[in-house]
Amino acid sequence: MNHGTTTSPAALKQAACAAVDAIAADLLAVSHGIHAEPELCFEEVRAARRLCAAAEARGVVVARPAYGLETAFEAEFGPAGAPRVALLAEYDALPEIGHACGHNLIATAALGATLALAALGYRLPGRVRFLGTPAEEGGGGKELMARAGAFEGVDAALMIHPAGINLATTPTLAIGRVDAVYHGRTAHASAQPWEGINALDGVITAYNAIAALRQHIRPTERIHGIITDGGVKPNIVPERAAAEFYVRAADAGALAALKVRVEGCLRAGAEATGARLDLQWVGVDYLDLHTSWPLAEAFQRNAESLGRTFTPLEDLPPGWAGSTDMGNVSHRVPSIHPLLAAAPPDVVIHNPAFAHWAGSAMGDACALDGAKALAMTALDFMTDAALRARTAEVFAGTRSAAAAS
Repeated sequence: MNHGTTTSPAALKQAACAAVDAIAADLLAVSHGIHAEPELCFEEVRAARRLCAAAEARGVVVARPAYGLETAFEAEFGPAGAPRVALLAEYDALPEIGHACGHNLIATAALGATLALAALGYRLPGRVRFLGTPAEEGGGGKELMARAGAFEGVDAALMIHPAGINLATTPTLAIGRVDAVYHGRTAHASAQPWEGINALDGVITAYNAIAALRQHIRPTERIHGIITDGGVKPNIVPERAAAEFYVRAADAGALAALKVRVEGCLRAGAEATGARLDLQWVGVDYLDLHTSWPLAEAFQRNAESLGRTFTPLEDLPPGWAGSTDMGNVSHRVPSIHPLLAAAPPDVVIHNPAFAHWAGSAMGDACALDGAKALAMTALDFMTDAALRARTAEVFAGTRSAAAAS
């Protein structure tokens, strides 16, 4: 049978975009539903249920839970032996400020791309693995899923992230999280202060030591934290105090070295006050993002075809960077994590204003454009052997360079 131009890359892209338009109302209902009911990492029960139900309603079989995580899921379809592309959804929110990182838009874009590619039916020239990845906001869900095999056999992994600008990739830093709990001895702060060991003094001493350390770290490094427990009442010497710090650096090696210096500051708080310190590096480290530039450039071209204008990376302010567990994926398979504008340029993620925009018409456009651009980029990869070869070559070079550093 000769299907003619209906299976050309251009025709497939056109069909995928039309498929997104046809289900736009349903996609946005999912986005708004997730946005209205924010759930924290590993607790995204309703969000996962919405996404799975939307996929199943259009004939995509979903397995859940997946890879050892209750709120993770997986769907896979397409011809056996064909190039396999993973489309990644995030859907956890932030404490108190909800979807101020716009993960409802990430999830909807991945869902839309998945359904658009599924709608191609026999014309789909590759395999799609739709992954629901919980707990990006600190839980390292993608790393946990990767250890369980979520990316085995995947040739490329794609996702988008909302922002205030369109950007071909996300500048990132590796990150680790440390919890420090100081145990002292209670006493009456006025009648018998000499009987006490002030755990809060341990935290404050450590905090100030870290503040001093900040003067002597590289421009690509960051240390920031909060006091999570400072005692119960001013006239009681605190017998327990605690703090949480994030430590960021350019890559895994630099992060490991900086973690040693931060530990020294935390231990100094205990040594100076006599408090006992419980120190724990929590969860998994997030690695720096190894962008697959052949795929990122393809994504940008596809998003530009939808009318989006991209900011050159060189125009970003110095030090403009974040962290994501997509970095961990990018060390395993060729990956992209581009930004699409869902808010005005002066609105940054992780503040309440961005949560508003994530539920706005501009956020809706980000989700739908993201779905189309992801689907088109997946089709580029599936149909273009030269792109696949360049992607594999660049990835091999990146891995070799990382191993040598």
